[in-house]
Amino acid sequence: MWQQYAFIAPLVILIALFLMAAIRILREYERGVVFTLGRFTGVKGPGLIILIPYVQQMVRTDLRTLVLDVPSQDVISRDNVSVKVNAVIYFRIVEPDKAIIQVADFMAATGQLAQTTLRSVLGKHDLDEMLSSRDKLNSDIQEILDVQTDAWGIKVANVEIKHVDISESMIRVIARQAEAERERRAKVINAEGELQAAQKLLEAAEIMSRRPEAMQLRYLGTLNMIGAQNSSTIVFPFPMEMLRGFVGRAGGDAAGG
Repeated sequence: MWQQYAFIAPLVILIALFLMAAIRILREYERGVVFTLGRFTGVKGPGLIILIPYVQQMVRTDLRTLVLDVPSQDVISRDNVSVKVNAVIYFRIVEPDKAIIQVADFMAATGQLAQTTLRSVLGKHDLDEMLSSRDKLNSDIQEILDVQTDAWGIKVANVEIKHVDISESMIRVIARQAEAERERRAKVINAEGELQAAQKLLEAAEIMSRRPEAMQLRYLGTLNMIGAQNSSTIVFPFPMEMLRGFVGRAGGDAAGG
């Protein structure tokens, strides 16, 4: 009887070892890329997976969104300004078999591709566009990365430029440029005001030339303003119409005499 138990015990141990080597449990966000004798035979999961020990191997993949921090890159803009730019990339695996078979390390490959794409895209734009049009630049980089990583079974969901670092000397140049721009706008506004005032004065002069009584009213209003001032010297404007009247009378008297 002891001999029977001695035979069963190793058998139980072998079965337990077999089950431990054969059974895999994959979470909801995991998939297993299965290889049978080295040949790809399918993607399994989630849940309970049974493999043939030593014949089948499985590589786990995570389908959740992964975050990749792109280190600072030296970029020379289109207007020859040197800046340092870093970004963050959000991507996920959509085809586990391609992510394992087509590329040796999809994480490193995506990171290197993101660095080169970041330098290439930003180098085609001016510094002002890097600072003011980040949404467009993010979209351009995301589209390029998504197309190139499609062969690896990877979907690039989003790209965000985090920082655009500029040297202190360039910051001072930008500040002077902004100040010059404000001065230019102030001068333009002042010139526009002068132009509008000149146009209004010209319209008023045309109206007064057509209506002499308007000139007389303006003359009386000017005298009223002068009289209200505390001044020891008052200069009265002399209308040209009155001068022409006096000249006409003097000419008539001279002719009659």
